[in-house]
Amino acid sequence: MQYGSVFAPNLFAGKVAVVTGGGSGIGRCVAHELAALGAQVALVGRKLEKLQKVADEITADGGTVSFQVCDIREEESVKQTVAAILAQHGRIDALVNNAGGQFMTPLEAISAKGWQAVVNTNLTGGFLMARECYLQAMNKTGGSIVNIVADMWGSMPGMGHSGAARAGMVSFTETAAVEWAGKGVRVNAVAPGYIASSGMDNYPVEAGPMIREIAKTIPAGRFGTESETAAGIVFLLSPAASFISGTTLRIDGARPQARSGYPMRVPDATVQARDAVKAFNGFHRAIVPKVFQV
Repeated sequence: MQYGSVFAPNLFAGKVAVVTGGGSGIGRCVAHELAALGAQVALVGRKLEKLQKVADEITADGGTVSFQVCDIREEESVKQTVAAILAQHGRIDALVNNAGGQFMTPLEAISAKGWQAVVNTNLTGGFLMARECYLQAMNKTGGSIVNIVADMWGSMPGMGHSGAARAGMVSFTETAAVEWAGKGVRVNAVAPGYIASSGMDNYPVEAGPMIREIAKTIPAGRFGTESETAAGIVFLLSPAASFISGTTLRIDGARPQARSGYPMRVPDATVQARDAVKAFNGFHRAIVPKVFQV
């Protein structure tokens, strides 16, 4: 089977796309879709075995891929990684700043070290990758950057360090869109809501029941899929979005708009309602998160 993208074949033929955090979850899915659409994909991540596995998948599917082991929190490593990608591929047309991570802890229990680790991963690392892709490549050739943030609108209880970092990345996105526009670089963000991705398997087992109940709080009545998130990212990277910059696309089933006291009205059984919100699963190698395998 091949990736079932909704976009035109060979949309990114001749283009080079860097995907951080490409060894799992949403990053893995985005990398597959971009490769299926003709892009040369450069995976970036901290774990060699994960990158190798995804690279093998993409190669088996007929795509072109390379990978670089890099801790995006380390400035020199980022500089060297971007230089290595340029040396191998000759150009960088797109960056998907997907790498990130956090842990569930109330604010009063977060140490300075824990806070800094999450901020460095979700904000500083993304800034470093974007800056180096701009300085080493995009300020000469133009390009498109998509920063992945999160559903942090209003608040992010239990993960305040991540919420603060993601909000900072939204502001960075807006500023970079202005400062780099003169060089033909567009910068946008995508904010996934609750997506059925392997990232959910990083949470404690005891959080499983709570996670499975979350669908009841989403007006769309379900979790999103990795390929639905990837489609939003790919659109913002595509020529169709050439007049879109500095914006954040939410992919969340309207969950931030849900209000206490308003009865949740999930889609009814009519054909029209089902078709309007049914899940899109274009990723032929998608894996159901363990938390849902009960």
